[in-house]
Amino acid sequence: MSLIKTSQLLVLAKKHHYAIGAFNVANMEMIMGAVQAAEELHSPIILQIAEGRLFYSPLHLIAPMLVEAAKKSKVQIAINFDHGKTINLMKQALDFGFSSVMVDYSHENLENNIFMTNEVKALADSYNASIEAEIGVVGGSEDDSTSLQVKYSNIDDIKYFLLHANTNALAVAIGNAHGHYAGEPHLNFDLLESISSLSNVPLVLHGGTGISKEDFHRCIQYGIAKINIATSSFDAIYSSIYSKQSNHQNFFEVSQAIVQATKENVMQHIEMFGSAGKSRGQ
Repeated sequence: MSLIKTSQLLVLAKKHHYAIGAFNVANMEMIMGAVQAAEELHSPIILQIAEGRLFYSPLHLIAPMLVEAAKKSKVQIAINFDHGKTINLMKQALDFGFSSVMVDYSHENLENNIFMTNEVKALADSYNASIEAEIGVVGGSEDDSTSLQVKYSNIDDIKYFLLHANTNALAVAIGNAHGHYAGEPHLNFDLLESISSLSNVPLVLHGGTGISKEDFHRCIQYGIAKINIATSSFDAIYSSIYSKQSNHQNFFEVSQAIVQATKENVMQHIEMFGSAGKSRGQ
């Protein structure tokens, strides 16, 4: 159907109280599975690759597949460069045709975060692409390297950021974490509600794996319009290939198992996020 900017999807999602699933992928099979899920459920989705994963999925190889998959899809798909920290790599992603970038300078001081966000926004605007920024530090690790402690988003910092930075979406830290949670996730919904009251900018929840359906719904109620899913997809694939019940005889059966496991996981989250049937803003 079309390659679309993330911002266009999120404005509709926020207005109609559902969320768009942003699914990290690592190879062709995962792309195929995610697209099949979206098409079967008539849901828009976001496909993304994180800068920290490029060692496993080089940009020059995976980027053309992502962009072409979106262009040939029967539903609306945005392609996002996730957790971008390197300007040159973000520019390369945009050159390949990515429709959005997530600029992550949340570990910097507030002024540097604002400066770099505005620099990337100007770059993205020149490609007619959108951006996502982050305030606070989402815990865990998006690339299996250093595990970070959660640094909750600060209301005063967000107020200042929104006054001085230009972004299409804002990722917040409310107790969410990348990877596997050490225990039951405890999200600060009071903080999320306060953040949501500050602006109409769509909010983003990273670290979606392990959060309950009920908590997803509460997040959407308080302005979350994009939810990132990565670890649960990788877990589903691993379980499918290495479970006692698996009986794959050759490479192509393994390949198809990756497609199917990804598809089932993406479909499950599309249903939880309420985006089924919402392609073209239906």
